[in-house]
Amino acid sequence: MTVWTPTDSGHENLYDHDVFARGAPHNTFKRLRDEDPLSWTDWPDGEGFWNVVRHEDIAALNVNYQLMSSARGIRMEDQTYEEYLARRTFQETDPPEHMKTRMRVGKAFSRPVVAGFEDQIRELCHPILDKALEMGSFDATKEIARQLPMMMLGRIIGTPEEDLPWLVEKGDALIANTDPDFTDHVLDKMQTDEYRMMPFNSPAGAELFDYAKRLLAEKNRKGDTDGVLHMILQPDRDGNVMPEHEFRNFFCLLVAAGNDTTRYSIAGGLQAMAHQPELLGQLKSGEVWDTMADEVIRWATPALYFRRTATRDHEMHGKTIREGDKVLLWWASANRDERIFADPFRVDFARSPNKHMSFGQGGPHVCLGMHLARLEVRVLFEEIAKRVTVIEPTGDHAFLRSNFVGGIKSLPVRMA
Repeated sequence: MTVWTPTDSGHENLYDHDVFARGAPHNTFKRLRDEDPLSWTDWPDGEGFWNVVRHEDIAALNVNYQLMSSARGIRMEDQTYEEYLARRTFQETDPPEHMKTRMRVGKAFSRPVVAGFEDQIRELCHPILDKALEMGSFDATKEIARQLPMMMLGRIIGTPEEDLPWLVEKGDALIANTDPDFTDHVLDKMQTDEYRMMPFNSPAGAELFDYAKRLLAEKNRKGDTDGVLHMILQPDRDGNVMPEHEFRNFFCLLVAAGNDTTRYSIAGGLQAMAHQPELLGQLKSGEVWDTMADEVIRWATPALYFRRTATRDHEMHGKTIREGDKVLLWWASANRDERIFADPFRVDFARSPNKHMSFGQGGPHVCLGMHLARLEVRVLFEEIAKRVTVIEPTGDHAFLRSNFVGGIKSLPVRMA
């Protein structure tokens, strides 16, 4: 049975967050892939943008940072240069500057280091599943998908466990700042410049800034100088130290992206299993552990797009992208491209090869936490396969109201 058949009209406005609250508009993406693979969108709230929707084109442009720059923002929204400098993280920089920051923390997220977390992750899974299975029927996003990444986040950045729910709540408000279920400061419904210097133009950024400062001061007081936070503050090869505002931006990114993307990948995988009962059998066979995490992440595509800005005129599909134009690379479309994926609307945990674009593979901005995300997904689903015989939906799932973060925010299921 197909997990989900798109129901959008095929002609949706890709800037409209309400469209994505019904799920990514895959009929629209398919029409564009087939008929208009480089389309222009006029946006009533800012400068218009180009949409790149085919996997092959996205993969090629994602590598070419000399042509497609991240150094003017990674979201659709316009910002002044002053705002860009105040909000940016290393995501919004290009090499070689990007690599200087990446090298500071890359070791902490490398494959060998992450592999050492497996026992901790498995240990965390047990009480999460104990509680869920005792409940029987529950919201799987809240009770399972949200819990594991939140707890691992605490282990990685050394945050007191009692602070984690608050941190995740603020991270949600930050990155899902267009969904009224997560913030009172809904980005596209507010007319204020009060937080324009904060990450994602959100008051949650200011609160996380203050928390980061207090947390670091407490760690210094205790002589706790191990871990990612102190690693990012070490001088680079040229002796330069990250400015305070950039450190705080990095902390906000770590809290938001480090939790949300893995959460929504797990939720997407559980949604697929609830609608395709044969997937649990695939897991129980023990033959798909090397491939299943990537298929879960392809299916979920928690980051729907990343924006780039053209550094020079570029001809593509008979059209001219002008220097300074915004260009949106739609991962969500690439991950359903029939030219690459056979039967893309069906989840197959044995799918191989799986050239999904969810991590931005091939480009300099490939996801720093991709090894951790894969490991969390695999270990959690291993534990589910050991203990669960039934996963079925008990109601309709609900998506985030966001065209940037794709995720199932509510997933009612029964597990036994």
